[in-house]
Amino acid sequence: MLTRPDGRDVAAPSEAQMAAALADVYSGKAASPDGGAGSAVLRFGYDDGLMYEVEVSTGGRVRFAEWSDRDCEIALAGPRVMTALAQADALQLWRLLALRQVAKLRSQPWLEAG
Repeated sequence: MLTRPDGRDVAAPSEAQMAAALADVYSGKAASPDGGAGSAVLRFGYDDGLMYEVEVSTGGRVRFAEWSDRDCEIALAGPRVMTALAQADALQLWRLLALRQVAKLRSQPWLEAG
């Protein structure tokens, strides 16, 4: 599920839809109504409850979170981040998530969120 910067959800987004959402984030069109940084989130979950999400914010800040349940109540690990990531690199992370390549996502050079 892709949540676009405007808040609309897109089920099973195509690569073109993911790229368009990231273009909005990186161009600054994704600013929130209160003037804060905008973002877009790609989520993937299993029926048994595991949920993963990669959020990309204006300025190239990326956050990766893992949850043991679909309601995102119990974290499997602390959120990890990358800063100043290029748009193409953010799209690559979303591709990995869309392909259910969670192990490859985990192996990226993440920093612990502070």
